[in-house]
Amino acid sequence: MATALLEIVDLGDGEIVLQRSEDDSEPLLRIQFSDEARDYLLDNGLEVAKVMIQAGMQAAASISAKDHPDDSEDRARTVH
Repeated sequence: MATALLEIVDLGDGEIVLQRSEDDSEPLLRIQFSDEARDYLLDNGLEVAKVMIQAGMQAAASISAKDHPDDSEDRARTVH
């Protein structure tokens, strides 16, 4: 699988996106803070979004590891 470079971009309107670098495709993720949330966060929305994205990626990796254990035995699986 090819490795894609990702970037977090603050669009300046309360929306922060995760997108592939040098790619014009649709963002992979959008985080949008309401006006009230932006007031509460002061100027820290980008930092909060970074932590949210990192937590999501760690959770996805953890779930993936549980669903696909790395062992050398091939076992039959039944999915219902």
